Amino acid sequence: MARTQSGESVLTRAVRIFEAFTPDEPVLSVSEIARRVPLHIATASRLIGELVRHGLLARQPDGRVRIGVRFWELAQRASPTLTLRDAAMPFLEDLHGVIGHHVQLGVLDGDHALFVERLTAPGAVVNYTRIAGRLNLHASSSGLVLLAHGPAELQERILAGPLPSYTPNTITTPDRLRGTLAEIRKAGFALCAGHIHPDATGVAVPVRGADGHNGTDSQVVAALSAIVPNDGNAYQQVPVLMAAARGITRTLAAARVPSAPHRRGPASSLNG
Repeated sequence: MARTQSGESVLTRAVRIFEAFTPDEPVLSVSEIARRVPLHIATASRLIGELVRHGLLARQPDGRVRIGVRFWELAQRASPTLTLRDAAMPFLEDLHGVIGHHVQLGVLDGDHALFVERLTAPGAVVNYTRIAGRLNLHASSSGLVLLAHGPAELQERILAGPLPSYTPNTITTPDRLRGTLAEIRKAGFALCAGHIHPDATGVAVPVRGADGHNGTDSQVVAALSAIVPNDGNAYQQVPVLMAAARGITRTLAAARVPSAPHRRGPASSLNG
């Protein structure tokens, strides 16, 4: 691996260039990328030029830069969430039709919930999540479900760390968080009224891996959630979310069996 005079590899610098982009700022100037990385502007310009030539970055007519389509193509080829997303999509579509607001699929990534799929509708209640967006585990319904079923060391790390507040309803104390996680494991769902935005309630249930279809307590691989108005009626969405989560688990199990025909997923049913 080629290294710079500072001892940092060229690959490390390229990764930091990609990390300069955010969901809110997907297009940046070369000078802004250099400032964020940070790199001398000549070095940043040279590396960005190489990445553009490979299609990993794309240059706009105004000279600014964004992530290239080639990067997306390569990521899609080997994404560890592809099977999960394929299994979940028919159920997400049905949930979206039933609930009429946001429905989404999140996975655990480090100390955050990472959202790999999301369906929404015009006029739906406010929702801060987006595909490839992240939320703190302690603050969102999906994050709480993933944390409640995550490794003990992760739970202790989050409990010991800062718990920033989004609204007066956000969980901000270790004692309350620990109690909430126990309640989620017992009840099988998380309901967060106004934790991220006062007008919205998040409701989430765990999605278990392929072994979960036979009644075993298998690993939780994702959280399935809905974001609905904070009007006191969010609990009504729990049964349909649980049914959809069981359907996703069955589809994951079917996809794992070698003799099963390849398919995107069975006809979804939110009744079982």
